[in-house]
Amino acid sequence: MSMASRTPKSKPSSAPKKTASKRQSASAKSSRKGRKANSKAARPRVWKRWLWRLCLVFLVALAVYLVYLDAQIRERFEGNKWDLPAKVYARPFTLYPGLSVSEAQLQAELQWADYRRDKDANSPGSFDRRGDDWLIYRRAFAFWDGAEPARQLRIEMENGRVQRIWDAQGEQALVRLEPQYIGGIFPSDNEDRELVRLEDVPPELVAALIITEDQSFFQHWGISLRGIARAMMANVRAGGMVQGGSTLTQQLVKNFFLTSERTLTRKAQEALMSILLELHYDKEEILQAYLNEVYLGQAGRRAIHGFGLAARFYFGKSARELSLAESATLVGLVKGASYYNPRRHPQRAKQRRDLILGLMADNGIISDQQRRQAQAQPLLTSSPRRAGQREYPAFLELAKQQLQRDYRLQDLQSDGLNIFTTLDPWIQHAVERAAEEELQRLERRFPEHDGQLETAAVVTSVDGGEIRALLGSRKAEFFGFNRALDARRPMGSLVKPAVFLAALNSGRYHWASPISDRPVVVTGPGGQRWEPKNYDLQSHGDVTLEAALHRSLNQATARLGMTVGLEAVASTLQRLGFEGDIPPYPSMLLGAVEGSPVEVASFYQTMASQGFYTPLRTIAAVTTSQGQTLSSYAIEGEQRYAASSMQWLRYGLEQVVESGTARRLQQRIPVPLAAKTGTSDEQRDAWFAGFDNRHLGVFWVGRDDNKPMPVSGSSGALPLWLNAFERIGVEGLTPAQALAWYPVLPDGTLLPQGCKDRRASEYPFTDQALSNFQPDVAACASGQQQQEEKSWFDWLF
Repeated sequence: MSMASRTPKSKPSSAPKKTASKRQSASAKSSRKGRKANSKAARPRVWKRWLWRLCLVFLVALAVYLVYLDAQIRERFEGNKWDLPAKVYARPFTLYPGLSVSEAQLQAELQWADYRRDKDANSPGSFDRRGDDWLIYRRAFAFWDGAEPARQLRIEMENGRVQRIWDAQGEQALVRLEPQYIGGIFPSDNEDRELVRLEDVPPELVAALIITEDQSFFQHWGISLRGIARAMMANVRAGGMVQGGSTLTQQLVKNFFLTSERTLTRKAQEALMSILLELHYDKEEILQAYLNEVYLGQAGRRAIHGFGLAARFYFGKSARELSLAESATLVGLVKGASYYNPRRHPQRAKQRRDLILGLMADNGIISDQQRRQAQAQPLLTSSPRRAGQREYPAFLELAKQQLQRDYRLQDLQSDGLNIFTTLDPWIQHAVERAAEEELQRLERRFPEHDGQLETAAVVTSVDGGEIRALLGSRKAEFFGFNRALDARRPMGSLVKPAVFLAALNSGRYHWASPISDRPVVVTGPGGQRWEPKNYDLQSHGDVTLEAALHRSLNQATARLGMTVGLEAVASTLQRLGFEGDIPPYPSMLLGAVEGSPVEVASFYQTMASQGFYTPLRTIAAVTTSQGQTLSSYAIEGEQRYAASSMQWLRYGLEQVVESGTARRLQQRIPVPLAAKTGTSDEQRDAWFAGFDNRHLGVFWVGRDDNKPMPVSGSSGALPLWLNAFERIGVEGLTPAQALAWYPVLPDGTLLPQGCKDRRASEYPFTDQALSNFQPDVAACASGQQQQEEKSWFDWLF
């Protein structure tokens, strides 16, 4: 092959290479730019996706939350919205021809039941007086045995007695005034309210509430943007929080569903719930709930909620009876119940009331003349004592204990039950005044005991065992240690009637039987000696059974009790109704038995009711909030002793008043009464128990530190009983029908009726006792012969 025929490979030129390289470089750059552009375009799409996801999650969470809030609202708003405390009432005041009632009592009963004096008594809850006649417009009331309508009554009085009772239908045999409200059994939050319907409230009150608190109430859907903006501007101008933008619906949600926490999240929750509430319920339902929920004051531990209860608390009347001025006063409390309290701050309350009345006139709700008339009226709030604020803690505690035998506490606190009790406010008031006056008198006599003496008392009805008054402390409204129930103190000589009853029922003794009042010494198993002494530290030889009781002789009683037997005395005490512990020692014969005033009253009740035992009771009936009767508590018990046996014992207790340790009563109240004084060792306790034909009263005086006092039962406790019963009014005991009177010689020998013997004294006997003690005809003949011989001797010389 020649060199010429070989075609040599030519080298590529440098220019095309550079061009290709540039193209590749440009292509790479272009690719990188595209990727960047694509990346930038994709980034907004990713954030949008995440944003949509977040929004979706938020909306789902919000929906779930709204469903939860909606369920909460419907569950609470459609069920029983509030725990309604049981309302406790005193006994109704009953009037009938022949009733003895003083002017002071009748007026007090009307005032305690929140009646107001008004010319001609033309509206329910008012009364007037014309000479001896009384006009009373009784309110409608649902008693346990039926509802009674409102009606106007005319009571004709003469010399402190009811003569006739008239109403529109004619003359009436008996009428009842509605009972006084005396307290409640409250839930743990101590909220109290009286539910009202919208139609039960004066239209002026509703109009005043809306014009003052939420002018756009009937236009908004739960929240008011205009109201929020207006409040914000007012707060900015004032430089602080002076207005809230909350609607009435929001206020209801805040008070009814939420806590008082003030945060943005809670405010948002409040707004959401307000809208939901408006979606489910109409304006009238929401407004009615607000009227019953709003806080309007405080009565001690009790919170006053709602306009129904506020009307009674501040003005002593139902919401329906409120005047224009009173309605405006209550609406003024919404802004600040404590700040505008009409009792504590009357000037502020009046200014607020007048401002609201002015708003009502400016907006055409009332006329200018109505505004001026209402603004000219004084506040005229009722006394707290009359407005359901007066409390009876000792009585209510016992009533609550007795109720819980039949009802759960939760039901009593939440079901709005009506509890009708046996409390008599007139008797309770008399007991309280007596305790206050007499303890002060004792402390003036003995200044070293100033402020240290305490007391407790029980008053019951003789015929039914109903507790009419209960005092647990000298401070009647004191919530604390209830001495009437819980102070178990030695009863002293109050035990003695059981000793004498056991002796009389043994068939070996009658009231004229002689017994020894000489020193007694008892040596116990451990060598300890018991040597009881008489109060006067003297011994009196032979005395009759009657004298031993009416003089309260310890030595004679101890001898008698040990002869009869400790077991027989203890059994008698229990059969009478005492349920406490009885120590098996001779000292129990003289009162070394501890009992509370209520326990003492339990066994004295059997003596007073002629042997019929009935448990002391405080409850008459229970009804539902709609007035349906759940329970009616009739008298229950049994005849444990024959009436004749109790009349025989009562004779001895009457002698205590006639000539014994309680003779001071006879000087002030000269009618037949039965009573017993009691004093414990070293005069640490002073007791007095006494009864007339209608009431039994047991009073105790002592010190909480158990120190001795310079008083006995007759000087310490008797004055309280006397003071109280003089106020209550005393009806003397009826003569004993089951007793026959026979003359008895000093040695206890029974003589036939009609036997004339100067040595003999008349004593009562039951038929059963006469079967054990036959009259001694021979002794009568002998006595009469001696008397005749002595008469001839006297005539001659």
